[in-house]
Amino acid sequence: MSALRAPQPALTSRTRPLAEAPDLMAAVGAHPDGFAWLHDGAGLATSGVAARIRIRRGPGRLDEAAAEVSTLLAGIESDDTVRVPGSGPLAVGALGFADSGEAELIVPSVVVGLTRMGQAWITETGPPRPTALAAASQGSLALPSRFVVDGHGLRPRWGEMVDEVLARIASGALSKVVLAREVTIEADRPFDLATVLTRLRGGHPTCFTFAAGSLVGATPELLVRRRDALVVSRPMAGTAPRGDTLDDDRRMVARMKSSNKEGREHRVVVDAVRAALLPVCEEVSASAQPEVARLATVAHLATTVAGRLKAPWPSALALAGLLHPTPAVAGSPRPAALAAIAELEDFDRGGYTGPVGWVDSRGDGDWAVALRCARIDGPIARLYAGAGIVAGSSAGAEWAETQAKLEPMMRALVQP
Repeated sequence: MSALRAPQPALTSRTRPLAEAPDLMAAVGAHPDGFAWLHDGAGLATSGVAARIRIRRGPGRLDEAAAEVSTLLAGIESDDTVRVPGSGPLAVGALGFADSGEAELIVPSVVVGLTRMGQAWITETGPPRPTALAAASQGSLALPSRFVVDGHGLRPRWGEMVDEVLARIASGALSKVVLAREVTIEADRPFDLATVLTRLRGGHPTCFTFAAGSLVGATPELLVRRRDALVVSRPMAGTAPRGDTLDDDRRMVARMKSSNKEGREHRVVVDAVRAALLPVCEEVSASAQPEVARLATVAHLATTVAGRLKAPWPSALALAGLLHPTPAVAGSPRPAALAAIAELEDFDRGGYTGPVGWVDSRGDGDWAVALRCARIDGPIARLYAGAGIVAGSSAGAEWAETQAKLEPMMRALVQP
């Protein structure tokens, strides 16, 4: 099976610098096929569709998608006077967690980009003839004010799932499974995507804030970044809640750093990322000790893994295919963990824990793990959170971890 692309007319692309830095948030939500990627004062906002690439179900889907995207982008006649990562024609989207799910990437008609240094540009790709990136209507929009939250009565079932996973771990069938749960919020009016993104961006400035179709979130975890021959991943595993006071916070972080359980969970992920990158790299290195990534409600152990690619350099999307799913979102060994997830979870993860991001015609790009996110459909939002179950896990502690992970998205959505 392979990615599918409907026959397209010849495409051309033109990229030119912008004299002033654009307000990327002003366009978010204006177009149903729009994509937003915001991080560290930089980002991309897109509108319109020059081409679509539908990705079929099945093993190897991301490898096939990477080849299809590379061929498509290489075939676009590009006039790019800016030539920075993300300029020129590119493909964007969210790819979903499971091989059994369908996904789609889009080559946008219009892309506005901004670097951390304030360099700005616009790329227009056609046909159809692109139009200017329109601003979303804001200010007079009536926002939701009443909400109904449904946790789907999962607490008893959660305990059963954790017990089942722990029994399989004790039998030696696997060493870790990441279990997830879903919460639904129904509002009295449709949610406004731009408002939700603005709240997420303000509350979580160090995260990758994104919108890809109906999937919106602010994730801390970089799956892979490629810049020429350099590749970087920053896996996260091992979690502690933030403390109510500075002293509490320090104690909780220190406990996480010294915990054999959290350290073991983190090392499994780092080792898996290194092993996946080694075949395509001349060298791969990882920081000796994990860092602590402090977020609004939780802290994670994080390790930066960096490598120099062998020629020919795989694209950022191909590298995402090599890494996904890491043990941080699936478990270990991967086949047994994925089988357990499919058997025990009673909902479709969709884009949650899948790769989300972009790749340009040179193969550079950013792909993050879609965490701290929700799928929004008018007045309905479906939120997701998960926890890694390993030997020594308890159902109560892991449930509390998912509650802490759900809180940032809840705050962004539920504001009367």
